[in-house]
Amino acid sequence: MDIAVGSGNPVKRRAVELACPDARVAAVAVDSGVSEQPVGHDETLTGAITRAERVFETGDYRFGVGIEGGVASFSTDTEAVASDGDLYLVMWAAATDGTRVGRGAGPSFLLPDRIAERIHDGEELGPVMDDVLGTEDIATNEGAAGVFTGGQVTRTDALQSAVTAALAPFNCDLY
Repeated sequence: MDIAVGSGNPVKRRAVELACPDARVAAVAVDSGVSEQPVGHDETLTGAITRAERVFETGDYRFGVGIEGGVASFSTDTEAVASDGDLYLVMWAAATDGTRVGRGAGPSFLLPDRIAERIHDGEELGPVMDDVLGTEDIATNEGAAGVFTGGQVTRTDALQSAVTAALAPFNCDLY
């Protein structure tokens, strides 16, 4: 089975490989159609769906998978995301067979206040994490998830769970 993931990021490709160990996974960079730092569940999920649909159209694949990380609040007040309130790292995945779209979320991690403040001021999470930690391109390594959990849950692990959830409607007759 051939699957394409809509990203050139090796962490995202590895997450799909782990979720689908019997598949051949191609990484094809496609545009998410959302901002570089998606804010809110809707924008983050939209980015994942757009990536899945766009990558599916690039070849002869059984599934197209899109993965998008963002920041969001769990408040119903959308203004809280843009101003104050708790902010979380969130991740969404989508999978499509060209007809249906499955959606799944990975774990969410509360951002430390000093990081959340910088995100509220308009910065992107990856570069903020690199600045705070003195690292380079943490998004292609352990990710913020790995840092926040002391390596117990890496970015790959977190994204794998989102991909597995997005593929559930294709793997279970209950849907």
